[in-house]
Amino acid sequence: MTALSRSSSAALNPVPRESTPSMVASRIREAIALGEIAPGSQLGEVEYAARLGVSRGPLREGLQRLTQEGLLVAHPNRGLFVVEMTDERVRDLYLARSAIERAAGGRIHETTPAATSAALLEVVEEMARAAARQDVRDVSHADIHFHQVLVEHAESPHLSRIHATLMTETRMCIHLLEPTYAVDEARVGEHREIARSFADGDTRRTDALIVHHMRDALRRLTGSTTGAVTDAAGGPQPS
Repeated sequence: MTALSRSSSAALNPVPRESTPSMVASRIREAIALGEIAPGSQLGEVEYAARLGVSRGPLREGLQRLTQEGLLVAHPNRGLFVVEMTDERVRDLYLARSAIERAAGGRIHETTPAATSAALLEVVEEMARAAARQDVRDVSHADIHFHQVLVEHAESPHLSRIHATLMTETRMCIHLLEPTYAVDEARVGEHREIARSFADGDTRRTDALIVHHMRDALRRLTGSTTGAVTDAAGGPQPS
């Protein structure tokens, strides 16, 4: 067998098919993130099996995955409900996001800071164009994409897996905020500063900028930053 044949053989292994429960979880997860299934909504098995065109077995398994992710909650004798984004839950969400993204930032400074900076600045330019035309939906999409790119560049499967779950809840928050979502240069500027800090090689500045960004988002969502995001030294920042 030639080298080309060996290479082609390895590259053309059968593609694993996504399971029905996995597709169910993906469809419902996306609908929750987009606000098509509102926080607090009940998910009835009969209704959603019919809407998705699946039997109740795969549906239950898909819903169980979302329950394990924390997007659904089971109430005894009542059924499954989409989580509600209370202030307490949002604070905990941003505490977790802060930990993940700060860890990713530190790792990136050790590996590919220049490439990460360039990739993030591309996203910032997308955000700036959307902000210039006052396109709230595209600004929010670029916002989410920025943070996905940041964590992906840390090249840590564990961080990426945890972050993906957190970003679904973040998208829920942003959807709820869209009527008053700020699309001015200040928002774009926060992301641009984070992106540039990687190229500058300033680990502490990246960390401080991520903390500031998380606290700013938390303030807009809950009106407070108390007890959620910590400073670069690990202690709570004053409100």
